[in-house]
Amino acid sequence: MFVNPMVTRLFACMILSLLGTGCANVRVTDPPRTATEQFLLSQAASQAIAQLNVDALRDRKIWLETAYLTGAETVVVNGEVRQRLFTTPEQAFAAGEFREKLLMAGARIVAERKDCDVVVEIRSGGISIDRLDNLIGIPALVLSQSVGGSIPISTPEIALYKNVRQRGFAGLSYVAFRNDTGEYVTSSGPYIGRTIRDDFWLFGAGPRTVGNIPPTQNPK
Repeated sequence: MFVNPMVTRLFACMILSLLGTGCANVRVTDPPRTATEQFLLSQAASQAIAQLNVDALRDRKIWLETAYLTGAETVVVNGEVRQRLFTTPEQAFAAGEFREKLLMAGARIVAERKDCDVVVEIRSGGISIDRLDNLIGIPALVLSQSVGGSIPISTPEIALYKNVRQRGFAGLSYVAFRNDTGEYVTSSGPYIGRTIRDDFWLFGAGPRTVGNIPPTQNPK
């Protein structure tokens, strides 16, 4: 029986293609906090700290006190009610930014409080995010009834226009006093840093994103 050489070559190519086929898995990491959330907070803190005046602390031996920047929670330990301090990532970032500002201004930060001339206490009126959602259309709904009593019925969102507005705010200030006498030296603030991110959808198309943080900037 005659076999067309072209058919044989085509069949061989198909077999090689099937044998050479592989699969790849792409791992997507979803941390608890989004980049948008972290940058809204950290960039707002940077803006607030940039406005603080630390010129009077030049050439001073400084101890940076951050206890008033951190939060506190009530816990029960062995039947006793106690206050435990905790630091959020944005509070730790703000403390590091302020430490750098002091060093860049010529202050000398010491490792122990007993060695300082001046104690600097940094504090925050708030570091957080406000969010506002606007929707013109029909929101997604989860109906109380179900199919077969086990699968809930949900309807998709139908958005003619949708806008999600996020605003990051950070309020920071400090006070400095002599370590030996407690005498006032200087202070600055409170100053407010603000960040924004806006996402828009029109007739289901989007989002179109604008803002002043890295996740809103187009990669080059």
